[in-house]
Parts: sequence; structure tokens; C-alpha cells
Amino acid sequence: MKLSLGFSPCPNDTFIFEAMVHKYIDTLGLDFEVILGDVEALNLKAMAGELDITKLSFHAFGHVMDQYALLESGSALGNNCGPLLISKKKMTTEELKTARIAIPGKLTTANFLLSLAYPEALNKYEIIFSEIENEVLNGRADAGLIIHENRFTYHEKGLVKIVDLGSFWEDSTNMPIPLGGIVVKKALSPEIQTKVSEVMKQSVLWARNQSGHLSEYVKSHAQEMEETVMKQHINLYVNEFTEGLGTKGRAAVNTLFAKAQEKGILSTANELQFV
Repeated sequence: MKLSLGFSPCPNDTFIFEAMVHKYIDTLGLDFEVILGDVEALNLKAMAGELDITKLSFHAFGHVMDQYALLESGSALGNNCGPLLISKKKMTTEELKTARIAIPGKLTTANFLLSLAYPEALNKYEIIFSEIENEVLNGRADAGLIIHENRFTYHEKGLVKIVDLGSFWEDSTNMPIPLGGIVVKKALSPEIQTKVSEVMKQSVLWARNQSGHLSEYVKSHAQEMEETVMKQHINLYVNEFTEGLGTKGRAAVNTLFAKAQEKGILSTANELQFV
């Protein structure tokens, strides 16, 4: 059976999906049609119900829990790995109320966290995550919300951190920050959903057993990223929660959705289903 599979070209995603895409593991009779896209593009595809399996932001998942179930493996959660709000200079809370802020997408968990930390910072506009640093450097944005590999490189360009939104979350909840997860369509049979979950788990385990080796598959999708940054990226976002959410990971995800409902960011409480 062939299933559509969406994930980003970022190293942490290509790293964990490589084995299942190239069948280095037993895929239990499943084949995958890969659709690559940046995080917000995948969020929008999930909102439209276009993909059988996809990586998406947990913020976006809150809006499609009626259509998708969350896999136990493959998620990006952790400590000290959250999005950063950066600028050319330090900015006060008062200044941020009117600042023009570039964000990687309104459905991203990064934007959700920004809304929690600075609810009055409403002058935001969307741009692909990889261009946010340049928006700030060129003066088109007063501040930028960066994710992925940019958190390793912004300071080299003379930019400064206003706030680490991951730390903001951890300090206020005592939970790891749930950034993105892998979901499967509920419309698929329970048997297929279970197979997808098992294949995802085995693909993550295969990747983590590579002892930090970077394959050509990972490198070829990472554009001009240096190998040291690729490894930092993978080490930060692929961890024990990626192998399995466990009790703590599940609690973190549930806490995020509870906060979103409390703040009116999510209006309905759909049942969170795990596979």
C-alpha cells in the first residue's frame, strides 16, 4: 500500500525518515510517496487533509486532531531547543508591542509560544523560516522568530537574542517543549495506522544507531549547511522523545493544548489520539 508522507528537508527529519523511505528496514508492506516542504507548508497540507502521514507543528495539530492521530515516535520535543526571538538589538516588551516581527508561519508552535509570551505583539507577518535572519538584517523586520538551524548561526551575523521561547515555556510549565510531531490519518484502518507507527519507530531507531554518521541523503537536502551545524541540529531535535513520547512527552503535548484552549487559541477540545 502506498501512502503520502510529508516531512521537511531539515536534517532532523531526513535523518529519522531515511530508513523507511529507502526501505533499510522492514516497512511491513507499506510504500511511501514523499512530499518535502517547509514546516508551514506541511501544516497547511495537514489542515487541508492532503497527506496520509506528515510532520507538522503541534500548534497546527491542535486544529486537525479530528483528522489525525499522533504517532508515539518521531516527535521533536526537548529542553533548550525552542524558537528564539532575535533582532539587531535588545528590545523591551513595550517596543515589541509595535515591532514588525517576521514569523515562520501562523500555525507553527513558534508563533504559538510568541503569542503566549508577548500577546500584545500583533504586528507579525509570515515568511519562510530560512529567510527570517535576512529580513531582520535588511531592516524589513524589527525582530524575527527563528527555528531550526538558524538558532545556531544568528549570532555569527551580528544578531542578538531577545528571548528564548523554549526557556519561557520550560520555566512556566516545567515541561519539555513540544515543537513538532508525526501524525497519521484516522481515516486509514487501525491496522495500517499501527503499521505506520511501528515503521516510524524502527526508522528512528535505525537512525539513532548510526552513531552520528551523516548520510548523503541527509547532506543533499541540507542545502549549504555545514556538517557541524547539521550534527548540532540532529543532536538537538532527535532525542529520547523522538524514540517514544512516554509519559512525560504525552504530558507536555497535553499541556500545550490545554494552554492553547485556555488562551482561546484553540476553540475546541478534540480528543488527542495516540498510535
